Amino acid sequence: MLRDLLRGDDAQIGAVAAVIAAAAPDVIVLQGVDYDLELHALGALRDRIAEAGADFRHIFALLPNRGMPTGQDMDGNGRFGEPADRQAYGAFSGQGGMAILSRYPIDAAGARDFSALLWKDMPGADLPMVDGAPFPNAPALAVQRLSSVGHWVVPVILPDGPLHLLTFHASTPVFDGPEDRNGRRNHDELRFWSLYLDGAFGTAPASRFVLLGAANLAPDEGEGRQRALWALLDDPRLQDPRPRRSAPVPRDPARAADPGLDTVYWPEPGPGGRRVDYILPSADLGVLASGVLWPAPGEALHATVEAASRHRLVWVDLVTPD
Repeated sequence: MLRDLLRGDDAQIGAVAAVIAAAAPDVIVLQGVDYDLELHALGALRDRIAEAGADFRHIFALLPNRGMPTGQDMDGNGRFGEPADRQAYGAFSGQGGMAILSRYPIDAAGARDFSALLWKDMPGADLPMVDGAPFPNAPALAVQRLSSVGHWVVPVILPDGPLHLLTFHASTPVFDGPEDRNGRRNHDELRFWSLYLDGAFGTAPASRFVLLGAANLAPDEGEGRQRALWALLDDPRLQDPRPRRSAPVPRDPARAADPGLDTVYWPEPGPGGRRVDYILPSADLGVLASGVLWPAPGEALHATVEAASRHRLVWVDLVTPD
């Protein structure tokens, strides 16, 4: 990613910068951003976005689990060192991580990173088993982390006090076998946040927080174990603004869900539109407006948004109680 940024001619990077500049957020969580120790790539991306018109003085990222070596055969195919043998699928350590850009200061020292939590150590872990034995084997499951990318709690310092970002990127719940390894992991990555808010991993903020990230799961269609997602959507400590696409979209009678809530489009042979990306503010925050930046064909930014990503930018305008 840093190579492509420095060349300055990558069309997708230019589209990403234009979309973010058009949305002009105060704080944004990005997915699929390559990580390096001194944040050279993220800094270069921040500078490219600034050239497009959105200036973020503060950046934050931690090493993701994606691409992190394990030394084990994690998919049970008898081979080692393949992308599927990492903590999460990836060609190299640091590939496709998360990042935060902010116009407000970020309390990096106060951030909490739960990415090293072993899946087996999560209370009530729904571990994959085949005929009563751990899948793919006991040594692999002993080192398997819960987070496919990461689970972070990051304070952003607003003028009237901190706002905590609870952010994550969950595994896809498909592309596995009858053991449903990915589906179970996705479910527990989402269930982590319910446990966190319950105090299972130390003191959690009781107010002024936002749970946001890529759940890789729709609440009412597609594959996956949706119980943990519904628990979050129904949690009285959270509110769901149900951000809608910026361009009206007709209801598809063949679909169970409202397409106006979609946040991603996977073209053929993919499943099409789904709602898989979420911003869930704490119940004490006021929601002024929300949406999904998804212009209709022929409207400004339509082609740019499509070039930027299959996932669309989801936004919420909030006001704090103070």
